[in-house]
Amino acid sequence: MKHLFISMFALCVVGQAFAQDDLLNELEKSAGPQPKQIEMAAFKGLQVCNMQSTKLAVKGEWYFVVSHRFGNLKEGTNNFFGLDNAYTKIGGVYGATNWWTLSASRHTYKKTYELGSKLKFANQEVDGFPITIVAYNSLDINSELKKELNPNLKFSDRLSFSSQLILSRKINESFSIELNGIYIHKNLYEPTEERKDEGLIAAGGRYKLTKRLSVNMEYAARTSPLKASPYDNPLALGLDIETGGHVFQLLFASSQPMNDVSYYTNGSGSWTDNTKGLYFGFNMYRVF
Repeated sequence: MKHLFISMFALCVVGQAFAQDDLLNELEKSAGPQPKQIEMAAFKGLQVCNMQSTKLAVKGEWYFVVSHRFGNLKEGTNNFFGLDNAYTKIGGVYGATNWWTLSASRHTYKKTYELGSKLKFANQEVDGFPITIVAYNSLDINSELKKELNPNLKFSDRLSFSSQLILSRKINESFSIELNGIYIHKNLYEPTEERKDEGLIAAGGRYKLTKRLSVNMEYAARTSPLKASPYDNPLALGLDIETGGHVFQLLFASSQPMNDVSYYTNGSGSWTDNTKGLYFGFNMYRVF
């Protein structure tokens, strides 16, 4: 009798276990497929250094942007390490949706007004889609050109454009990379120094040092530069500092202008050539 009781008890336990498995399976089926988990924070800033990152503003967020690029550091005390001839950018960024960000800024370089649009097509997923895909377009208006000095000047001559396709991947908790295909078009340009249409391939990366600090690097190469061009491919190295409501970026770059068109095609500096400039600066984003 004792062995019969034990056998009946074991059968009840096994039957209950199978019943629980069936119930769990039914609950999972009724719940439907689970949503994909999005990989977070490949880049903390809206820019790697000057290059656009795949980060967008969240819907309804406003960013106030102040950027500064001091003059040539290599001139030393002659221009007080760049303080005498700095460029400034002031602008705003708005999250129209979670996948569409709009921006507007004004630059002291050529008194340029810049309008931008950043559109996200796909997010990197945990155990899913491997990359984040973003498109960025900008329109520049050169307000420095004077009609009195250029009688045949048309409004369209003031315009230049950039189109960019940006791919990023967060490799692990510390390291993220980015590739960027860039197309630049200028309605008014200097034929002996630059092209009307220019293509570039760029790459950037971020390495997280601490919870609030990361070091960033970016480089862009023109695909068909003119041999006589005085401009070099831009290379920048920066440090991200996250301080609550804003990200503060310190950087050194070989290109002083900050609008996308001029940053990529009119950089006159160099890290290796002492006859050319190197520029220190910062980007500050305040979120509202």
